[in-house]
Amino acid sequence: MHTFETSTETKQPYDWEQHSLSIILPAYNEEEVIIGTVRTVLQTLESWQLDYEVIVVNDGSSDRTGPLLTELATQAPRLRIVTHPTNKGYGAALISGFASATKELSFFMDSDGQFSIDELYPFLPFMANYDAVIGYRLQRQDPWIRKLNAWGWKQVVALVLGVRVRDIDCAFKLYHTDFMHRQQLETQGAMINAEILYKLQREGGRIKQIGVHHLPRQGGKATGANIKVILRAFQELLVFSRKWRSQVSQHLSATPSRR
Repeated sequence: MHTFETSTETKQPYDWEQHSLSIILPAYNEEEVIIGTVRTVLQTLESWQLDYEVIVVNDGSSDRTGPLLTELATQAPRLRIVTHPTNKGYGAALISGFASATKELSFFMDSDGQFSIDELYPFLPFMANYDAVIGYRLQRQDPWIRKLNAWGWKQVVALVLGVRVRDIDCAFKLYHTDFMHRQQLETQGAMINAEILYKLQREGGRIKQIGVHHLPRQGGKATGANIKVILRAFQELLVFSRKWRSQVSQHLSATPSRR
């Protein structure tokens, strides 16, 4: 039975040697903020003195995101760059990042500077007892139309997939890497968060929810409100929800009933 719990903070001490950590940053045309974001992540994790790697997935950027990352990687041995020759979508970028992760835990955060990596700190102790710790945005710094779209999407996902969390698309989530490696993630666009949580829920996973601060965007352009992104998400929800329900039905029919 899956459970969802909500918290705003934890005072638990954390033994840094318990886990290793892969940080995944999907990036698309973020030349204005990408270097500052990655440097902050690297500096913060270095100060925590744990085993980590930072994986930036350049999803076919047409600006200087790629060259800037390549140059930075020569100075940062723990930074790895995964490059998509063409733009494949947010989900595809995360899938590549998870596939490349080599550490025990996998965390992803958008590279646009709207989250602070410092807020990952209270997530880590909970991973001893939970299958995922996911953020929800406090005082979301987005236009009202994006907030309305997000609310509507959350209601639809809850209705169709039965996934009910406070902020389904908050890009601040921590998972066990082995869960990601054994999944066949299929959605390529904005549907990816719903897919991951649905499949975790299907396995009976336990999820902890923690509030994180959402910061104003400092540069670049958000793509979440793009009509093509929205339509792709709904199309993937329609196609894959049918597929997954069929899989569940086939599994149930193939399982001998107990009397």
